[in-house]
Amino acid sequence: MKTLILPLDPHDDHKLWNKLKRGDEKSFSLLFEKYYGDLIHYGNSFSPFAEKVQDCVQDVFADIWLYRESLQEPNVVKAYLLSSVRKRIARLYERDHIFKKITTTDSIEFLFDFSVEHELDDEATTENVLYLNKLLNELPSRQKEALFLRYNQGLSVEQIAEMLDVNYQSANNLLHRGLLKLRQEWKGSFSILVLLSSVVN
Repeated sequence: MKTLILPLDPHDDHKLWNKLKRGDEKSFSLLFEKYYGDLIHYGNSFSPFAEKVQDCVQDVFADIWLYRESLQEPNVVKAYLLSSVRKRIARLYERDHIFKKITTTDSIEFLFDFSVEHELDDEATTENVLYLNKLLNELPSRQKEALFLRYNQGLSVEQIAEMLDVNYQSANNLLHRGLLKLRQEWKGSFSILVLLSSVVN
């Protein structure tokens, strides 16, 4: 069973980041391979257009390589990548006029679609995950996204606050209210926190 919060490894990421800034293609490829799946899943939670999400993720990496020499080193590379994809999708919606004058993803519905790890893949667990999906998707969009970033992507409250462009207390409130609502409604046989950290995208 995985721990509740998956630790990030910023030390290795920072090494790769600094190497790619110097033009190291292997480091760039390693970062791409490491986070591509997470970024696609995150993007797909905002948009039903899978090909456009793939384009957005690839554009983010293309810009990183193109402007690598002028990029600042982020505190957490993964958080930077997730935030970049989030902004890119917002610009996509604005460009395609899906929403008028939208510059953030705040008005876009965020949808969970969890599946179960292989070692937990039994009928009872699958039913619990389906039930968890249902409860999560009944939460306000910002609460869902905050929970996703915390328990699925392992970001800290500070990083979530920065991504959602809110202060620390607001991000903490989003997480607290989301978990409180889930606990009030939860009737499954697993702990909410254990199940949240044991599902995969």
